Amino acid sequence: MDQDRENRETLVNFWFSSAKKDRKTAKDLFLLKHYDWSLFIWQLVLEKTLKAIISYKGEEVPFLHDLNRLAKKAGLELPKDFIEDFDEITTFNLQARYDDYRYNFYKKATPSFSEKWGKKCDFYYKWLIKRK
Repeated sequence: MDQDRENRETLVNFWFSSAKKDRKTAKDLFLLKHYDWSLFIWQLVLEKTLKAIISYKGEEVPFLHDLNRLAKKAGLELPKDFIEDFDEITTFNLQARYDDYRYNFYKKATPSFSEKWGKKCDFYYKWLIKRK
């Protein structure tokens, strides 16, 4: 096995295993009623999974959080409803991260909102891992 391929496999495994670990964390945070942070982690799960797919294809992983831009870089053609949901999920990263957005996002992340989006994120995670 050549060095480039070995390095790529290491990187792919890193992204996939990190996403899998974060998936558990997102579920645990939901159970602990830390809804805003659960959604933040769900966004990271999808981001890391997309970065794994990009790595798998031998592409350089960009420093982005935008799920639709990452999906495009991964060569994925997404249905319109996926694109709309990825736009919403991308905001979970930004709104949970920055102080001026955090309180509004905290109020938005009700139990029902968080359950709905957590289920969607889990669906997208399972869909994405089949795309490598």
